[in-house]
Amino acid sequence: MHITEFRIILPMTVEEYQVAQLYATAKVSKQNTGGGEGVEVLTNEPFQKSMSEAFLGKYNVGQYTRKIYHFASRVPAFVRLVFKDTSLSMHEEAWNAYPYCKTVITNPYMKDNMIIDISTLHLPDRGESENVHQLTNDELKKRHIVYIHISDKVNRNDYKPEEDPEKYHSTKTGRGPLLSSEQWYKNCEPHMCCYKLVREKFKWFGIQTRVENLIMSQEERLFRNFHRQLFCWTDEWYGLTMQDIRALEAATVHELDKGRKEGDKKGFAAEE
Repeated sequence: MHITEFRIILPMTVEEYQVAQLYATAKVSKQNTGGGEGVEVLTNEPFQKSMSEAFLGKYNVGQYTRKIYHFASRVPAFVRLVFKDTSLSMHEEAWNAYPYCKTVITNPYMKDNMIIDISTLHLPDRGESENVHQLTNDELKKRHIVYIHISDKVNRNDYKPEEDPEKYHSTKTGRGPLLSSEQWYKNCEPHMCCYKLVREKFKWFGIQTRVENLIMSQEERLFRNFHRQLFCWTDEWYGLTMQDIRALEAATVHELDKGRKEGDKKGFAAEE
């Protein structure tokens, strides 16, 4: 099993990020739904675990979601060769016990031979904390740490001027632009860090290593692009309440259901 911890420093508070992340998730889901593919939301409801089952021993209350990602045409060609299109959907379960979140992604065809397990803790620091996910010594030896700076360049296919933190300035907050040449993440105020620990396994003789490397590289790409968008949408989510977000999520479910049945395929596609 591969273990990578991505650390994403952002110019906002942990409290602001809770709203920002949920707003951006809803918007990105709509951007990637159409033409028979996209995001299907099955469940979005409160959850409560016993303290004996609490994440990291203390996070036990939050929002549970269950989704299916229908993206058969967007995976690399070599993956489509070994899967049937009907086997390429991804099932996601997520427990958002903010500031902690747990997401588990599986594939019904692969069963226990494929899993992407993402644990995220959001803290008011700059990525200096060394073991926020309480890893064992053996896990720490396997862990690879990657810092993601949202002002860094992205590949040409992912680039949009309106989603470039080096060009964006928030009217409501005065934040931005974020210039990579100035290493803004070392002195920005406010500040926070997303600690995203990704454990992933893919067991299939002949393509295992290639797919495992692909999964981790695509996770890094998704995290970078998502947080670039999240920051550049600051004036859209800043000032919203959690009540506003729940109403937005409810409306988004209906839009996604309608969108999957209409129009053209759009949005994110995996790199070869």
